Amino acid sequence: MSQTTVLKLDGLSCGHCIKRVKETLEKRDDVDQAEVSLDEARVTGDAAPQALIAVVEEAGYQAALADDARPKPEPLTVSDPQPEALTAAPSQLPATDDSFHLLIGGMSCASCVSRVEHALQQVPGTHQARVNLAERSALVMGDVSPDALIQAVRNAGYDAEIIEDESERREKQQQTALKAMRRFRWQALLALAFGLPLMGWGMLGDNMMLTADNRVTWLTLDAVTLVIMVVAGGHFYRSAWRSLLNGSATMDTLVALGTAAAWLYSSAVTLWPAAFPSEARHLYYEASVMIIGLINLGHMLEQRARQRSSQALERLLDLTPPSARVVIAGEEKAMPLSEVTPGMTLRLTTGDRVPVDGVIVQGQAWLDEAMLTGEALPQEKSAGDKVHAGTVMQDGSVLFTASAVGKNTTLSRIVNLVRQAQSSKPELSRLVDKISAIFVPAVVAIALLSAAVWYFIGPAPQLVYTLVIATTVLIIACPCALGLATPMSLTAGMGRAAEFGVLVRDADALQRASTLNTLVFDKTGTLTEGKPQVAAIRVFNGADEQQALSLAAALEQGSQHPLARAIIGRAGQAALPEVTGFRTLGGLGVSGQIQDETWRLGNRTLMAQHNVVEEEMDKAIASQAAKGMTPVLLAAGNQLKAIFFLRDALRQESVATLQQLREQGYRLVMLTGDNEITAQAIASEAGIDDVIAGVLPDGKAEAIKKLQQQGASVAMIGDGINDAPALAQADVGIAIGSGSDVAIETAGITLMRHDLHAVVDALAVAKATLRNMKQNLLGAFIYNACGIPIAAGVLYPLTGTLLSPVVAGAAMALSSVTVVSNANRLLRYQPPK
Repeated sequence: MSQTTVLKLDGLSCGHCIKRVKETLEKRDDVDQAEVSLDEARVTGDAAPQALIAVVEEAGYQAALADDARPKPEPLTVSDPQPEALTAAPSQLPATDDSFHLLIGGMSCASCVSRVEHALQQVPGTHQARVNLAERSALVMGDVSPDALIQAVRNAGYDAEIIEDESERREKQQQTALKAMRRFRWQALLALAFGLPLMGWGMLGDNMMLTADNRVTWLTLDAVTLVIMVVAGGHFYRSAWRSLLNGSATMDTLVALGTAAAWLYSSAVTLWPAAFPSEARHLYYEASVMIIGLINLGHMLEQRARQRSSQALERLLDLTPPSARVVIAGEEKAMPLSEVTPGMTLRLTTGDRVPVDGVIVQGQAWLDEAMLTGEALPQEKSAGDKVHAGTVMQDGSVLFTASAVGKNTTLSRIVNLVRQAQSSKPELSRLVDKISAIFVPAVVAIALLSAAVWYFIGPAPQLVYTLVIATTVLIIACPCALGLATPMSLTAGMGRAAEFGVLVRDADALQRASTLNTLVFDKTGTLTEGKPQVAAIRVFNGADEQQALSLAAALEQGSQHPLARAIIGRAGQAALPEVTGFRTLGGLGVSGQIQDETWRLGNRTLMAQHNVVEEEMDKAIASQAAKGMTPVLLAAGNQLKAIFFLRDALRQESVATLQQLREQGYRLVMLTGDNEITAQAIASEAGIDDVIAGVLPDGKAEAIKKLQQQGASVAMIGDGINDAPALAQADVGIAIGSGSDVAIETAGITLMRHDLHAVVDALAVAKATLRNMKQNLLGAFIYNACGIPIAAGVLYPLTGTLLSPVVAGAAMALSSVTVVSNANRLLRYQPPK
């Protein structure tokens, strides 16, 4: 016998997570249906609760049996035949109370990332941990103690501190980066100042061979080299030792092994020359210090380039002014932003930057919202309109009441959303993590194997060749570039996208967005203005037009649906009759009692269900629908009284934008609850390829699923709550709307401006970022695929020489700088116009 099991879920953050859990549950034979939201799953079937919990946890999330005494929220229901605009408050943006940002010290490569992530995920209560090598940070979500997180990272051999305030995080990161840059610079200069002359001396004068005549000189240089290795490269050896104690290996392990091997061999030759044949008394002191100097130099250049990759996001942070003008008892007072609280009245004049979110109570102004939404044109604002922190007053003077301050402002939430996205990992990056986990041990094994081959079958002197081979392989294979390839591209790309008003919720959405071939658009409010007007009224059976309008407005009063607003607006200030027994009829319309008679207002299906038939009705509907009109029918009992024909004009940029998307190779589909004839008329005007019409809101997800079953990779573009199931079902959900009025909770990508061309920008930035990421990964893989064999001596039969460890060190440092520099090209990326 089927039963319904309610599970409490944790760790879900987007529509993709919902989709994954739902599909995982419904794959079971003993599950009939699963309704999944961000925090709850209702599962119908014969499955045991513990089995369901296990399935969810295998999918990567947390689940527990919900408390039956707790009231369960009703599932999302929709009643309108067409989607309505989402009117979410800024508070509906993703909450951040259950997440922690940590600054991580001591990470140097992809192996470090895996180590820190594993340590954080082992802390009880952690739902998800994402580590970003590019920013040396970690994002942890879950009900967990900050002290426990810090201790876990320290036990893994790294440093950590919790950062709660965004400005504090920024200051700490800048200070840390500056200190690191300065340290790497003087360490590089010290090592190179000693290594370059020594190497030059070996090339031009001495041949780096120990003899009885120069032994005292080399003994002195041996001690100096050791001091420089400790002073300029001590961090490599300390990090390698900590990794060894924790049973892991990192880039620093390779550097420490390579440079230490070169010095130990040289020291042994210098101290006990008799133990080595004369041809094996070659010394490598210059290799040890040059490698340390070059890698430190590479770290310094990489640090400088990494700072640039965060510039796009830092520019958003710079939008908030340090103080605000607060009006108290009629007098203005400058107040630090940290002291402003909700409810205070603030003044803005021309040129001011808005300090906090709020609502205008007096005055009129034009605001530049470009840096927040990407919208180039100034927006007119007056009493009752919302203003957002970071926007600029171009003209005017207003008083406004603060509604959200600090981390609760729309701007702060956007910054936090971008930071979370930058810390997420696409499938491509997770593959790199798996490779990196075994990369360093594999390199050590390759170095030892190559050295053994050269020792037993290589030319004399075997000891020299063995040392050169082992050291060069260890140095050239450092996985810095591999670890930086994807996070650098994501950091730069998502920051740049935010400047265009495009918010990417997670990296998987961005990766999927680059492979789309079908774009499905909601009609009302997406392709059209979302502000329909009553264009014509046709009355029947002796009805009066004004009276019919008043009756329809009475039935629609209180509704926020665009069609309802249009009818109410047309009725104007006319007195409306009282309605009793009001009912919303899901996907059909509304009904109510007016003067003891049942009145119904809705679509053709509603009329058919109640036997409302008129000979001229279908003809009138067909003729007007061909012009793109949407009919709304009014009936008393089973007698038709009026048809209101409404027209929702296409958005100004729709035709040009859709044409551009078609030229880029996308299949365009319109998904609407409107009737077929009206939908086809709008589609023809807009230039849409295919139309799926007459779909009720709860059927939109099914329509998306059918397209996917046909092999399409689908993006759903919508702007309303009613689009949420379809946004979740699509490969990529794109919510389009104004800053605080978007379906962020479900969409993978959110567009902060209500402009259809933002879809072009979003897809272009996604493709550019993924292309850049693949370039970086390809470059890193090619570097290692070619570098390791060359370091192992495969070209020796052709060239008669081996790759110098010093050249290997320079190549390794250059590979990291190249990856970071390539990622920074995204900071200048311009989407097609």
